Amino acid sequence: MSRIFRDGTPGYSKGHMSSSNSHSSHFSSADAITSPFGQLGTNLSDSELRETAYEIFVASYRSSGSKPLTYISQSEKKSTERSSSSVAALTSSSSSSLQRSLTSTAASKVKKALGLKKSSNSSNTDSVNGGGKIRAKKSLTTGELMRIQMKVSEQTDSRIRRALLRIAAGQLGRRIESMVLPLELLQQFRPSDFPSQQEYEAWQRRNLKVLEAGLLLHPHQPLDRSDAAAQRLQQIIHGASEKPIDTGRISESMQVLRNTVMSLACRSHDGPLYDTCHWADGVPFNLRLYQMLLEACFDVNEEMVIIEEVDEVLEIIKKTWGVLGIDQMLHNLCFSWVLFNRFISTGQAEDDLLFAFNNLMVEVEKDAKATQNADYSKILNSALSAILSWAEKRLLSYRDSFQRDNVDQMENIVSLGVSTAKILVEDISYEHRRKQNGVDVACERIDTYIRSSLRAAFSQASLKLEMADSSRQIWKTQENNPLLSILAQEISELAFSEKEIFSPVLKRWHPLAAGVAVATLHACYGNELKQFVSGISELTPDAILVLRAADKLEKDLVQIAVEDSVDSEDGGKAIIQEMPPYEAEAIMANLVKSWIKVRVDRLKEWVDRNLQQEEWNPQANRGRFAPSAVEVLRMVDESLEAFFMLPILIHSVLIPDLIHDLDKCLQHYILKAKSGCGSCTTFLPGMPPLTRCSVGSKFFKKEKKLQIAQKRTQVGTTNGHNSLGIKHLCVRINTLQHVRSELQILEKRIAGYLRNSNSTQEDDITNGLVKSFELSTSSCQEGIQQISEAAAYKVVFHELSPVLWNGLYVGDASASRIEPFLQELEQNLETISATVHDRVRTRAITDIMKASFDGFLLVLLAGGPSRAFTRHDSPIIEEDFKFLMDLFWSNGDGLPAELINKLSVTVKSILPLFSADTETLIEQFRSLTVENFGSSAKSRLPLPPTSGHWSPNEPNTLLRVLCHRDDEIAAKFLKKTYNLPKKL
Repeated sequence: MSRIFRDGTPGYSKGHMSSSNSHSSHFSSADAITSPFGQLGTNLSDSELRETAYEIFVASYRSSGSKPLTYISQSEKKSTERSSSSVAALTSSSSSSLQRSLTSTAASKVKKALGLKKSSNSSNTDSVNGGGKIRAKKSLTTGELMRIQMKVSEQTDSRIRRALLRIAAGQLGRRIESMVLPLELLQQFRPSDFPSQQEYEAWQRRNLKVLEAGLLLHPHQPLDRSDAAAQRLQQIIHGASEKPIDTGRISESMQVLRNTVMSLACRSHDGPLYDTCHWADGVPFNLRLYQMLLEACFDVNEEMVIIEEVDEVLEIIKKTWGVLGIDQMLHNLCFSWVLFNRFISTGQAEDDLLFAFNNLMVEVEKDAKATQNADYSKILNSALSAILSWAEKRLLSYRDSFQRDNVDQMENIVSLGVSTAKILVEDISYEHRRKQNGVDVACERIDTYIRSSLRAAFSQASLKLEMADSSRQIWKTQENNPLLSILAQEISELAFSEKEIFSPVLKRWHPLAAGVAVATLHACYGNELKQFVSGISELTPDAILVLRAADKLEKDLVQIAVEDSVDSEDGGKAIIQEMPPYEAEAIMANLVKSWIKVRVDRLKEWVDRNLQQEEWNPQANRGRFAPSAVEVLRMVDESLEAFFMLPILIHSVLIPDLIHDLDKCLQHYILKAKSGCGSCTTFLPGMPPLTRCSVGSKFFKKEKKLQIAQKRTQVGTTNGHNSLGIKHLCVRINTLQHVRSELQILEKRIAGYLRNSNSTQEDDITNGLVKSFELSTSSCQEGIQQISEAAAYKVVFHELSPVLWNGLYVGDASASRIEPFLQELEQNLETISATVHDRVRTRAITDIMKASFDGFLLVLLAGGPSRAFTRHDSPIIEEDFKFLMDLFWSNGDGLPAELINKLSVTVKSILPLFSADTETLIEQFRSLTVENFGSSAKSRLPLPPTSGHWSPNEPNTLLRVLCHRDDEIAAKFLKKTYNLPKKL
């Protein structure tokens, strides 16, 4: 501290700390705490302790043998300069060693070391005349100042000094440490020395209680309660309470008392030592007496102010150390407690006292590190624990104790708490100290204060809202806002006020004070939010409001933490790791996804239920599509509208999920709509086994022709005879076309919704943020194609089977030509054209044309033994195919000629084979077979498999032309090469 306290090093200056708070403290004197030094166990009052301490003080000072010194107080400095001759004459006549005059010529070194300001009254001399100005001629001695400060009357002071003179006269040269002062005083006074018998008896009882406290209750050396002297002294004290002791010099009772007291006071580990008496140096008795002396440093009129003469007062108080067993360390500790206790007892209005305490604690910390004295450590621990307990009651909930107007006091109390905590941590066993190595006590304590205070503040805010909600007061100003959303707003305000008011103070000890505060608030609100989220299973307006408020709060808290940790070593990573994200957006997204799932599942159930009842009636509406399609599209549109009405900011994030699920639901509808319709292969007849013709085989009898036709009819109609009607299939095609066109409208509508949404940028829309209904669109296209082909092949191979598969070219080709088939086909084309939607009509007619061409080729190449052709039939076949193409061209009103020519290429390439001579066909067949199967085919031609793709360059196609060739060469070749039968 300073040369006053230790080794001459200068004391701390205040720096940025306020010397005094202009505002009154928020605490009252009722906060005064019990002395940490322990109870005396006897009913010695403060005034009695003070008088005893004063007696020791006067006796110790006289025993020191100091020579008188003259000192003029600061308040009289100017007066003494004007009348120095009078003052010199007065002071030179002083004979008592206690009459050292106060003549300070410089500011108090103690106050400077403690960081205290100079008091408004420069000395306490005004107290002599009730605060009025003193005459310049009268100086105030140190002894007189102490008497006034300790509230001792002049009569009592005179009596004490008189007794001490008698003691000194009778025991010349004897030191104060070698006598028991109360015992000596008891022997010096008689009742006549007091104004009344009652005062004398009270004085005697006080001295006996002092002996009891110092020798029996709190002895310097441990005392065996069975000790005879101790028991005897206890009896004497008890007897004196009923009848005063005769203290005459030759009194037997006085001799017994003296012998008893001296035997107890002179005890030591090595036996009786009569040169030193221990009667006032046992803890806590000595500390309470010393505390009374130190209290004299405070102005009796301004109890929060330390007198300017504190240097001289402390210097003479030190004379008592020998009697009281005080050393420098205990002095520093006791003086710290006195400063702190005075701050408490005066209502905590003078922050200078706290500042002085904090400065003196620097010395106490040095003492604690330097000593291993167990007794001192015990006293230190008790005192600092009491101080720290008081401080932490305020600091563990500092937002209740401090506001903007007294935050300076908070800084002093934080410093107090930190300094005491550091000393307590260091004043422990070596093993525990080793475990604490590397721990920043200050940072750790501040961390605790912040977290505790912010938890308390959060609880108060939460409780306040709950109480307001229970009384319905809150709805007057926060209508329709759930509690947690309001709480989030209040916690955000709390965080910003913490950052502005308290964090700058606490940052002196903790570099991330604001970060710790917001991390604590983040955790507190997170716990509440977690409970809230666990209780919600669906998206509600309240849930959205709470989650949005939580997201905003989290962003505010994280921003404060980031700003607070800019200069930290880890860049604030540790604090941010303490703040696991609320994931409010993710929770909201999951709730929206659940909302989407409920909607989509409901739609899917509707599809399954209603499609079973759908009649596919072409007369149901003007568009000739299923009413179920209108309903399912309406439900999809309503789901989209409801989605964009949700008060969320993540529409653009979740719209792909909604579209995907709706897309799958629509795809489900489309798949259901096309199920059971079959495909082109459903209605294709099975190919009969290969046979060879015999000459004249085409001239069957009528009965034989009928049998063969009946058999071919059975073969050709084994598939799809229970399938849907052609008009129903057309309605399904129209339905899928309607869905496909409406999907494009929906996509445009979604883009419009997104443009009106705050969460989407125009670039996101133009860059394809909104994915189309890809699955549904693709399924529509596939479904239309599938059903159109199925309808086409159903018409050709099922509806027209009697005139195509069972009639065309059966028997004599010239007698069973294509005209009946064309008539029936034309009627079906008219029905389909009138039923299907304009946009799919061309596709439907084209598919029927393809099916007709396939049917025509199938009759020629896989018509079975009922059909046989000569080279002369070739013109008939070519003419019939031309008639077929003309039907679809319809004199330019039908399909485009280019399309007809494109799809007729295969048939046209195969028809010339029917006019080729048999030898040429056989040679071409041999060549293509060897080419396809390699050299092994030269010895024996393998039977080429049926590929289903007819071509003049494909061996199986040539083989089938030979199988239907009605001449001897072809029949012999097939018999010899493959041993084909003539009939099935």
